[in-house]
Amino acid sequence: MTKSEGQSAAGRVWLAGAGPGDPGLITVRAAEVLGQADLVLYDGLVNPLLLRLARGRCERTSRIRREGASIVPQEEINRRLIEAARQGLNVVRLKGGDPCIFGRGGEEAEALRQAGISFEIIPGITAATAAAEYSGISFTDRHASSAVAFVTAHEDPLREGSRLCFRALAQFPGTLVFYMGLNRVSELCSRLQEHGLAGATAAAVICRATLPSQQLVTGTLSTLPELVSAAGLQPPSLVVVGDCVQQRRGLSWYEQLPLFGLSIGVPRAEDQAGGVLEQIVRGGGEPVPMPLLSIESIGAEESRCLQQRLADLSGVDWLIFTSSNGVREFFRHLRLAGRDARALGGVRVACVGSSTAASLEEWGVVADVVPQKFRAESLVEALGGQVAGRRVVWVRASRGRDVLPVQLSAAGAEVEQLVVYRNEDAAGLSAEVLERVRGGRLDWICLSSPAMARRLAELLREAGLWPLPETTRLATISPLTTGAAVESGLAVSAEAVESTWRGLLAALHFVNSSSKST
Repeated sequence: MTKSEGQSAAGRVWLAGAGPGDPGLITVRAAEVLGQADLVLYDGLVNPLLLRLARGRCERTSRIRREGASIVPQEEINRRLIEAARQGLNVVRLKGGDPCIFGRGGEEAEALRQAGISFEIIPGITAATAAAEYSGISFTDRHASSAVAFVTAHEDPLREGSRLCFRALAQFPGTLVFYMGLNRVSELCSRLQEHGLAGATAAAVICRATLPSQQLVTGTLSTLPELVSAAGLQPPSLVVVGDCVQQRRGLSWYEQLPLFGLSIGVPRAEDQAGGVLEQIVRGGGEPVPMPLLSIESIGAEESRCLQQRLADLSGVDWLIFTSSNGVREFFRHLRLAGRDARALGGVRVACVGSSTAASLEEWGVVADVVPQKFRAESLVEALGGQVAGRRVVWVRASRGRDVLPVQLSAAGAEVEQLVVYRNEDAAGLSAEVLERVRGGRLDWICLSSPAMARRLAELLREAGLWPLPETTRLATISPLTTGAAVESGLAVSAEAVESTWRGLLAALHFVNSSSKST
């Protein structure tokens, strides 16, 4: 990567906090610079979903050993930041939590200053405050504590002696929060008691805070080490000591979210999955992007012919849309043809599904007919005799079911089909998704079309994951999708009552809750 024409002689570096894990906790400023950077160097605690905000190249620079990844020395990270900036690149150094709360952001800033590189530090929500509030703990509850101390459990290994005074910590009149303390829980609890803090003092360990895999173990200084060992907790973690731990009862709102703890595969095309991923995150779940299909533009010659057709819609009685993709591409080509929504002035419009109808309304057009059941057969039934002897244009993908034109023709309509986008198979399932399925770490896969169901079955067979392990269940958006899944040999555990993604997620929550209660 080198400086491109028009870039300045030296770039700029942003040292930005990514927050504790939940992608919604990144600051507005950090999200803004991610969209401006040519290069993003992110650490091992950054949620990969945040990289969707980036427009430039992204490189992982982990300072912790996780899942076999090698540790990148801090000196190498400093060198990389300076080198990239000197090439004229704008760089975001994206760090979990806050850059300067046990994040070594100060060291990076000093290295940049000495190299004469312009930089900005963007604060982030640090892990401690987020972990507490997602666990129902208030560090400074007025009935429990008037002070809080953030303490590292891992000091510089090259320093002789410790700067921590456990006598002072044991006498601290408030809440103690130890960062990176999971592997030192026993030592921390013992040393605090040795210096006078009562063994009955409330204490807790919070792991993977603000993520669906968040875990919390509570006890006292004397019981916590054994409880933590039995729970098999995994880092990153925080150790909290103080009466505030006892105040959390009934305040653990995050753990009560409908999708909490569930990992959910989202097979939608990558550029269209954003809204669904957000729904899952806000429901407390972990979205796992696994695009099975890709939405592609039609070819140049096809586009030219389509624009010629859209230049004159006279004689068309009905337009039928069966997907939001179709709506978007139809109006994009209508604009290219030099026209807008006024071209539909004498045309009636029908949509299969409320999501498609909502997409249409964004263009200022309200559907005349939307069937209660979101399928082609129901649309033909809802239209009744309104299409007999009429010219009907179906806006569609390059491939899909042919039920609609057949039934419309049977109802007496003159049917024309307009292909406005291509529906293609994605390359395959990523190594991460396959490993999740093999390891029993993907709870659900949501299927929102028959094509997705058929493609998933193909890819699972190719990967040697047939039949699909019982640890991963399937949810479908409609009876039609269920039928395609079953025909492909897949077992379906949940089906949406309302054929939308919101309804799909509600269905899997219902099934999951029912299985827990039994």
